[in-house]
Amino acid sequence: MELVKLLEWIKEKKLKVVVLFEGRDAAGKGGAIKRITESLNPRSCRVVALGVPTEREKSQWYFQRYVQYLPAGGEMVLFDRSWYNRAGVEKVMGFCTNEEYTEFMRACPEFERMLLRSGIILIKYWFSVSDIEQEKRFQERNNDPTKRWKLSPMDVESHTKWIEYSKAKDEMFAHTDTKQSPWWVVHADDKKRARLNCIKHLLSTILYEDLTPKPIKLPKRKEDQGYVRPPISEQNFVPEVY
Repeated sequence: MELVKLLEWIKEKKLKVVVLFEGRDAAGKGGAIKRITESLNPRSCRVVALGVPTEREKSQWYFQRYVQYLPAGGEMVLFDRSWYNRAGVEKVMGFCTNEEYTEFMRACPEFERMLLRSGIILIKYWFSVSDIEQEKRFQERNNDPTKRWKLSPMDVESHTKWIEYSKAKDEMFAHTDTKQSPWWVVHADDKKRARLNCIKHLLSTILYEDLTPKPIKLPKRKEDQGYVRPPISEQNFVPEVY
């Protein structure tokens, strides 16, 4: 209910809110996003989870593919991974050059200052999971056919690169954990507590009031005015198996 109140406030005050969710594979980012958004109006709260960039996108200014998804007034956008892909997976897996990586680290703080100066509220979360817990979650996904799709080829390939990802995360924090745009670390070994702590913190970042619409009195339906329903036999129905 508090998240509904927050979004109503964002809509009323025309705020522009961006929330980044970063962390290792299987850290619980997607689950947290799902809990945050499940009761919110999708017209005002959007989730952005971009795939592999196209050849055209690779030729663009790096931040360009993300800029198009930034919020207008009255919107909140949640990025399930973000421009920080360059500091993590692209660096570790060799998907960018050293020059591209260095330029990102130099440009990212200024890019985020530009967002802040434009009036965007930027909140960055890092979901921190231990190596033991990540291994456990990978095994659970592999053993459950309904979750196996979550274990991507990239997850498998990066499974042996724990130290490399740790170093990349440390460098990312060193360059982009700024006073104006800090990283907020969520201890994520316990999924439920991680989600609750993240939601509690998110609610604390914006002072809001309860603008939830009041209940309305529904008008009575008009009396029958000679409407004749078409024959049911002319319609196609889903079989009632259950």
